[in-house]
Amino acid sequence: MPADNSHLIVTAARRRAAATRRRAVSALRRLDTTGGAITFETVAREAGVSRSWLYNQPDLRAEIERLRARHRVPGARSVPDRQRASDASLLRRLEAATQRNRQLEEENRELRQALALALGERRTADLPDRRGDTPRKKSSAVIGPC
Repeated sequence: MPADNSHLIVTAARRRAAATRRRAVSALRRLDTTGGAITFETVAREAGVSRSWLYNQPDLRAEIERLRARHRVPGARSVPDRQRASDASLLRRLEAATQRNRQLEEENRELRQALALALGERRTADLPDRRGDTPRKKSSAVIGPC
């Protein structure tokens, strides 16, 4: 009776299936990273798999449809997922911008005060000496009405 080598066939089939899945995922990531058109056709061609195989993989099918829909949105930029800012990242950037705004507002307030003081000092320096405007000696008596 010949030896049962069916486990070798099963193992080889599992390896082949895993390699096919890795190629498909890699192709999908590559297309998304480069901003290429993401369709079942392009992913299948890039990965060297059939379209029907892609349609029968629920997770890959859902991801292809999600990315394809995102690229179809009018006016939407074709930014790969890996290059998109996360919500946490955007929140940190907003907090940093808000903090910078506060610093600039405070700096503007200080500069306005300094400018007001400088203009006041300049105005005071430009005024004629009040002591020189008043006569030092009494003037002669005022002649009354005639």
